[in-house]
Amino acid sequence: MLIPNWRMVLRRAWSIRLMLLAGFLSGVEAALPLLGGFFFIPPGLFAALSGLTVGGAFVARLLAQKDIRDED
Repeated sequence: MLIPNWRMVLRRAWSIRLMLLAGFLSGVEAALPLLGGFFFIPPGLFAALSGLTVGGAFVARLLAQKDIRDED
């Protein structure tokens, strides 16, 4: 069951934003072999950034965010 204000949470929550960024970074990490060595990027860089972003999303999920109010 969804929370009553799920649309507001989806638009304003930092945890959601950070999880979207982590997904993007994971996609970049997966696409790097397709670039065929055009850029020198240390192996695991985007995976590490994705991991840090997920950690930040975890923390953001636990912190109260002033722009999001509970409707109950």
